[in-house]
Amino acid sequence: MPDYLTLIRLLMEPLIEDPDTLCVDMETTCHQSRVWLRVSFQGQDMGRVFGRGGRTVQAIRQVLSTAAQMANQSLYLEVSEPRRGRRF
Repeated sequence: MPDYLTLIRLLMEPLIEDPDTLCVDMETTCHQSRVWLRVSFQGQDMGRVFGRGGRTVQAIRQVLSTAAQMANQSLYLEVSEPRRGRRF
C-alpha cells in the first residue's frame, strides 16, 4: 500500500503557509480496497490549495488516484477547513 500520508504532505505542505495546521485523517476498508483521506488546514490557504478553477486540487487528486490505482485501490479525497477543538 502506498504511503498516502507522506504523499499528501509532500503535495500540500508547499501550498500552505503554516504546514503545522495541516491535519490528515486516513481510513481504509477492511480489505484495504478503498481509502478515504480527509485533509484540513487554515481557511486562508484554501484558495492556494484549490487553485484557479480547482485545478490544483484536481492535480493532487489525480496523483493520489494514480498511486491508488497502482495498488488496486480506489481513493477519495475530502478537503475542508479545520473544526474547532478537534484535531485529526
